[in-house]
Amino acid sequence: MMRKKCLLLILTLILAWAFMGASVVQAQDWVAMPPYNLLWPLWSPVYSPPDPLTGLPTPLLSEVTSSTILPVQPTYLFNPNGFELPMGYVNPWLLYNTPGGVVYYDVFFGLNPFPPPDLLDPISGAPVPIPLPLGWSILKPPPLSLALYLFELSNQYYLLGYGNALGVDPFSLLTYYDVYGTPGVLAATSW
Repeated sequence: MMRKKCLLLILTLILAWAFMGASVVQAQDWVAMPPYNLLWPLWSPVYSPPDPLTGLPTPLLSEVTSSTILPVQPTYLFNPNGFELPMGYVNPWLLYNTPGGVVYYDVFFGLNPFPPPDLLDPISGAPVPIPLPLGWSILKPPPLSLALYLFELSNQYYLLGYGNALGVDPFSLLTYYDVYGTPGVLAATSW
């Protein structure tokens, strides 16, 4: 009799846990940006300000191509199939405007014309969308220490390669703090 009650209690707890888990809605952190399915951050108000009517984050752009005029620089995109960094984080890209079109900064390869060759069909030159992995909308952004380094380094690369010649004001470029917020606020987040 005691075993049946114990088993019934365990089964009840498992079912309650399953129902509670199903009812919790995971917030979407990213949106797939056509035509390549690169991920746009919904978690940063700089890139996705809240819609005045719904309050939901709305991306500044509807697509990102080589001829897109970026409203803010750098624009942060997440390549879900990029090189995996230590600790399970994926390599982000920062995009900038140039007279020849958009360029992206990659941790491993520096500044290059956007899109990279692996996102284009070698024969037709048409965009090749990235197949998105399961759970892509809740992937983790890179750790804060890497993001700080990434923003500082990419902004310097861009200013040296293009920005100074184009007369770009260094203070017009977004920084880590503009995108991620202040460290005290971020320490309370689950990233």
